[in-house]
Amino acid sequence: MTLPPEFHEIAKRVNNWGRWGADDEIGTLNLITEEVVRAAASEIRTGRRVPLALPLKEDGVQAGLIPGRINPLHTMVQINQELFGPGTVACSDDAVTMGLQSATHWDALTHVSHSGRIYNGRPASTITAHSRARFSGIDKATPIVSRGVLLDVARAKGLDRLPGDHAVTPEDLAEAEEFAGVTVRAGDVVLVRTGQIQVYLAGDKHGYGFPSPGLSVRTPEWFHARDVAAVANDTLTFEIFPPEIENLWLPVHALDLVEMGMHQGQNWNLETLSTACAEEARYTFLLSAMPEPFTGGTGTPVAPVAVL
Repeated sequence: MTLPPEFHEIAKRVNNWGRWGADDEIGTLNLITEEVVRAAASEIRTGRRVPLALPLKEDGVQAGLIPGRINPLHTMVQINQELFGPGTVACSDDAVTMGLQSATHWDALTHVSHSGRIYNGRPASTITAHSRARFSGIDKATPIVSRGVLLDVARAKGLDRLPGDHAVTPEDLAEAEEFAGVTVRAGDVVLVRTGQIQVYLAGDKHGYGFPSPGLSVRTPEWFHARDVAAVANDTLTFEIFPPEIENLWLPVHALDLVEMGMHQGQNWNLETLSTACAEEARYTFLLSAMPEPFTGGTGTPVAPVAVL
């Protein structure tokens, strides 16, 4: 199925190609300015730190839906080895093989393409087996440290978890914004909670991935209008899955990453953060979510921390 006319209409409205120059490779991360970071630092009041990453383990969230995206395979390569002779200090070392997007992660702008293009109009053919992502790889991303805003869509609706067929709409985001008593502003990193990660935490990785609530194809315009720097949520696929438009797969990925140049994150555990924000009656915080600089990577594991 080719991309329908309504997709291309939305794409025109959210397109940021050339906004920060023809050479730009980081998209909406340009919105995280020094002024934005200084303001974000003022969000720290108690110093309470909430980790948002899932454990990296072999029995992770991946269940074979995406070929090659394997959970971490962790191997010890030396155990208490006296490298410099008997009686010297002994070392233990290990190695890991994993899909860069297998657990809590950021998608790089090169993670998807459409119509033969990636962000800023560059050819998708610039991604190769040899050079990987020549442009806009995750190594090009600037430090993602900004004001975080939790839009707790589930809690705003009085639910523990959204139903698997719920497409999170702009109206849902506005409702969660009002519930939180915040106004999303330029340079913010928005975290959207559906509660879906509870399914995985309860041991059902297949049910976690399918069916799954997620962002609607209508949401990129909401984020674009507010100049959001990046978005992450607590689902495997980020957008609703199966898709809300039959046979239109990953349209939100294409609009966010390719057209808008907005990094997006998946498999973020927002459960403890939801509780903390409710207890403190505030839904903004300093967020540190530094990408690991894999050269040419189309994604990266991340261990985000919210500091309230």
